[in-house]
Parts: sequence; structure tokens; C-alpha cells
Amino acid sequence: MNRDDALVLVEHVLADVVPGADVAALSPDDNFRVELEMDSLDFLNFVEALSERSGLPLPETDYSSLNTLAGCANYIASRTSAR
Repeated sequence: MNRDDALVLVEHVLADVVPGADVAALSPDDNFRVELEMDSLDFLNFVEALSERSGLPLPETDYSSLNTLAGCANYIASRTSAR
């Protein structure tokens, strides 16, 4: 999966997990956990949905890479291209 495809996937997962979120208003480097006022459970639901839809394991040690649209897209693209 390339970075653009990964970004679209992340945006769709965020929109599903945080209903009513204006994902289009987020810049690539915004911390969406803060901007969308996601609590820990919301973030965990996001990570689980992203893992399921990307087919990648997302270990807790990598959660710090998954707080921005750009970080998520880069993370997913780098791991799916290595397959």
C-alpha cells in the first residue's frame, strides 16, 4: 500500500471510530487524539480498526507513531511495502 492509499484508509477509520469528526479539517501533522478529543478507549478502538483494515499488527510500542495522519500513513505504508 502506498502512502496516499494509507492516508485514505486512516481517514476512513477515523471517521468510522469518531462519528461526526471533521477529518478533512485535520492537517497531516495535527495530533488527532487532541484535536478530536479522543479518550483512551476511542484511540484503542481506532488502533484495533486500523489493524483489522490494514492487516497489520499494531503493537502498543508503536502507538506513539499513530497520533497524526502523516504518522499513521507513513507507518502503514512502510510496513505494507515491506511485505
